[in-house]
Amino acid sequence: MKSAVIIQARVSSTRLPEKALKNLCGRPLISHVIERAKKIQGIDNIILATGIKKVNSPLIAIAESHGIEHYTGPENDVLTRYRDCAKNYECDYIIRITGDNPFTDYESASAALNYCILQNADHCYTAGIPVGTGVEIIRKTALENAFLNGLKPHHREHVTPYIKENPDIFKLSIFKSPLHNPYPDLRLTIDTDKDFALAEILYNALYNGDPIPLTEVIEYVKKNPQVMNINREIKQRPMTHSSGNE
Repeated sequence: MKSAVIIQARVSSTRLPEKALKNLCGRPLISHVIERAKKIQGIDNIILATGIKKVNSPLIAIAESHGIEHYTGPENDVLTRYRDCAKNYECDYIIRITGDNPFTDYESASAALNYCILQNADHCYTAGIPVGTGVEIIRKTALENAFLNGLKPHHREHVTPYIKENPDIFKLSIFKSPLHNPYPDLRLTIDTDKDFALAEILYNALYNGDPIPLTEVIEYVKKNPQVMNINREIKQRPMTHSSGNE
């Protein structure tokens, strides 16, 4: 079995413009996402899948600086972008990571990939860890099926809803992370200024040039629980939401 990481990112965003390029501890946010993806075990390729507009050129330059592949596709139809990107690579499974998650848990992702393959599943996601740290694993044939049949706006924007909405068609699995996370409401994705403010605090405290293990983030929050108040009121958009923005 061959597996590829596809990181979706583009410069346009209404909630937090140019968030993928924001300086986080001396590096663009997307650089941290790429470096964390590189630590996932069992992958054969990492590809940055961005939009076709020229404004995304800085993202492509960053991908090249990290020695990973890049692909440009539709700005708003992210499902098509994923499907077309995956067609260019020999892979059986795709690990989906979004470019606004600089705390992606590479350890859980590695274990979930292995679990998904052993389960012969079409889709698997990591559970039991904070929002913004998990990944989705998609069988390439399931992605093709979703591309052909997932025609609603939220199917196109969020890539996997069609698969998750049809358990009679696809074999779905969940990988429960063994990491003890006492903070189910801890939010570690970047959609707003408040999300980014929390990320800055955590990176300034913990980053030493290497990807921060999620266990260290959890330990820091245990000692400094007040940091969770920074973005506590931000609500995660449901997978049925459609906005045309990542």
